[in-house]
Amino acid sequence: MQKNTPPRSTIRLTRRGRIALVATGAVVVGTAVAVPLLTLGPEEDARPTTLVIPEGWRASQVYAAVDKALALPPGSTKKSLAKAALKLPNDAEGNPEGYLFPAVYPLQEKTTPEKLLALMVDTANEKFNGAPIAAGAQRNAMNVYQAVTIASIVQAEAATKADMGKVARVVFNRLERGMPLQMDSTLNYALGRSTLRTTPSDTRVDSPYNSYQRMGLPPTPIDNPGEQAMRAAINPTPGDWLYFVTVRPGDTRFTADYAEHQRNVAEFNAQQKKDGARAAG
Repeated sequence: MQKNTPPRSTIRLTRRGRIALVATGAVVVGTAVAVPLLTLGPEEDARPTTLVIPEGWRASQVYAAVDKALALPPGSTKKSLAKAALKLPNDAEGNPEGYLFPAVYPLQEKTTPEKLLALMVDTANEKFNGAPIAAGAQRNAMNVYQAVTIASIVQAEAATKADMGKVARVVFNRLERGMPLQMDSTLNYALGRSTLRTTPSDTRVDSPYNSYQRMGLPPTPIDNPGEQAMRAAINPTPGDWLYFVTVRPGDTRFTADYAEHQRNVAEFNAQQKKDGARAAG
């Protein structure tokens, strides 16, 4: 247990790195992103032949994408979970979050939501239960489901793929020191949103996903991570970092020193104010 940990209400572990993701045109978790659907032939109303699930999408986004791809009423895919017979780990308790693997899936004439969801989960099991991931999880004293949960946080928090290993190390360092994770991404998941701004009242929300108030990992993954995030979760970059913040695109700062982190956050806030004034002008 680390001594003299600053009060929880004053710690800002991260601002999610969302500036970098938006600036580069990448997919942002939790936002309204159009589903990339590929079609064959010139007809605008032709049935799509593939469905692309990007890395980091939440289950809710996947459900909406399947509904749209199969021209079903909104909510149909989520309702189909009860009869999908998904092969999920016991820890998931029937919740497929984290196991709807990001990939390109074929859409055939008789494709159903149940078949699509089952294919996503089967793909995840194939990726996650193989020797590299399973052995890596065991090496870090966790099971595969816990590794997927960490990977989902890494997927949501890392500004770039190069930062994923460092973000994973922050998660491990905080867990090992008995510190709350205090990740904005888990709080945003609880609130069903995605934002760079976290207010003191946000951090007091009563939810098992509120990692400002609850210790340890959230009860489930918070999105569906890709392979690189999974590799980061089982092979975190060596380091002593406890904090990080993306000050501006391409400039994510990791540190073990709280005072230094406060200075970085102040710079982030100043940059946000400057960007806001520029946009308003």
